[in-house]
Amino acid sequence: MTDAPVIGVLALQGDVREHLIALAAADAVARPVRRPEELAEVDGLVLPGGESTTISKLALLFGVMEPLRARVRDGMPVYGTCAGLILLADKILDPRSGQETVGGIDMIVRRNAFGRQNESFEAAVDVRGVLGDPVEGVFIRAPWVESVGAAAEVLAEHEGHIVAVRQGNALATSFHPELTGDHRVHALFVDMVRANRTAESL
Repeated sequence: MTDAPVIGVLALQGDVREHLIALAAADAVARPVRRPEELAEVDGLVLPGGESTTISKLALLFGVMEPLRARVRDGMPVYGTCAGLILLADKILDPRSGQETVGGIDMIVRRNAFGRQNESFEAAVDVRGVLGDPVEGVFIRAPWVESVGAAAEVLAEHEGHIVAVRQGNALATSFHPELTGDHRVHALFVDMVRANRTAESL
């Protein structure tokens, strides 16, 4: 479609391909982003799951961390899943040595809060803003959100823990909707990107 927004997936580590497929299914033009010049060409960005410390170190190595922080501060829509949620947090409990975040959401997160790899699970999650049945959430060494500031909106909880948050143009989930074939969370993000692009053109 002609008005399809261009949305990047930070392609340094993690489940990049699955996000590219989900974004395309949600009517976006999806492309991998590794370098600052590629970041400059997108209307929004997904920070995928993976290992948050590794992604942050590679982002610094590839010179994309500071441009990314600047664009998020300037209001570029961004969506983080699992490790991406950690990267969007303003504060991490017990961060690893040298671990940095992009920031953008006033929240405190706990890494690997739902357990290790062999404790991964799926659960139905009611996500505010996603119509229809609950979203099937895949939780893999997933973090949860300990607390949020006044500017952040809680979109979903699981067993009393916050697992989806939005603050302005920043969206984050503890779980991986890109692994289920249900593209409604990605469609929500594509709508955020499209609305932001419209607002900027006015």
